[in-house]
Amino acid sequence: METNVSYSSFVALGDSFTEGMSDRMPDGGYRGWADLLAQGLASRTPGFRYANLAVRGKLIGQIVDEQVETAAAMNADLVTLVGGLNDTLRPKCDMDLVRARLEEAVTKLAPNCGQLVLMRSPGRRGPVLERFRPRMEQLFAFIDDLAERHGALVVDLYAAEALGDPRLWAADRLHLTTEGHERVAEAVWQALGLEARSDWTEPLPPVAPPGWYRRRGSDLRFAREHLVPWIGRRLTGRSSGDGRPPKRGELAPFEL
Repeated sequence: METNVSYSSFVALGDSFTEGMSDRMPDGGYRGWADLLAQGLASRTPGFRYANLAVRGKLIGQIVDEQVETAAAMNADLVTLVGGLNDTLRPKCDMDLVRARLEEAVTKLAPNCGQLVLMRSPGRRGPVLERFRPRMEQLFAFIDDLAERHGALVVDLYAAEALGDPRLWAADRLHLTTEGHERVAEAVWQALGLEARSDWTEPLPPVAPPGWYRRRGSDLRFAREHLVPWIGRRLTGRSSGDGRPPKRGELAPFEL
């Protein structure tokens, strides 16, 4: 049942997940779950304002240093913070530092917004997830603890079996498809106490698994087009977000 909640402003913080990759629009830009959530909230509240400070490739320390103070000063009704997963995917990851910076972010944001929302991020089923699962679960356990101590909501995308389906992930195997982002927007919508519009946990229809040649071809394209460039950026200390401004840097009216 829908609760009597209303949000007149929303600020999203994070990395490529919150920026909206790979929910590509006809103009070449990205939409994503945060834009979709803002659209739904704006349809309920005249004068609704929205900012999205997310920038692809950001680590949790960069999110804290570059986004948190700005977001806290906006005093929005709703703030979402998703970060730390990029850190866990690095070969050398200091989990103590990740937890410390995440706690710093939550401590600053929680008193300066109406409702803070954190997430247990989804993971694409496969060998990469299994390799990094221990770190991810350490991160998510700490997020649960932070939420309990600071009165934040946690949206558990990680536990949703449907969001692990490779068909909801783009060719880079790091970002959700359009349907994946739509499901995340619905998950947050429902976590806020708003009436369900769809079942975001519903599994995709079963299909026959692809054959060996198709799988190998997909693996080769992934390595050539996505994995090798990603490794190159890591080796040279570059990020896909270097020099990029926030997606939507001002808390401004959202046009439907």
